[in-house]
Amino acid sequence: MAKAKKLFTIGYEQTPPKAVLDELQHAGVKLLVDVRAIASSRRPGFSKTQLAAGLDERGISYVHLRGLGTPKDGREAARSGDMKALSKIYHAHLKKPEARAEMDELAALVKKAGPVCILCYERDHTACHRKFIAEIIQDREGVKIENLAAPQF
Repeated sequence: MAKAKKLFTIGYEQTPPKAVLDELQHAGVKLLVDVRAIASSRRPGFSKTQLAAGLDERGISYVHLRGLGTPKDGREAARSGDMKALSKIYHAHLKKPEARAEMDELAALVKKAGPVCILCYERDHTACHRKFIAEIIQDREGVKIENLAAPQF
């Protein structure tokens, strides 16, 4: 019987870029899928261009699926710890055509690419929309989810 594919998730909150890249490389990730609505960061090394360059140096590909990012009101709910509101807002967002198309794209990438990891800011996957994305892909593709956590500063 074939071994079930894994879908990794990681957040970079309170984590240096090198630690995140080391964690991805150690896990054998071949493709990082950025699911932030806005792929910029005040944290050096985590804006789209810098992140993609750091990943490329380690042989890891990068894709940004902006349509899977959380709308502003969802990010505000997450920051305030209101997971019920985040869930409601994000699941409504997933009904939009762009989000549905990008979820299909992510599912296809998980099927055909080497180990895939989805990235967002929040360290704790249970307080992040990537939890919902991972669960949907798990249900659709039968993958196992592994939530990575790089050492903090």
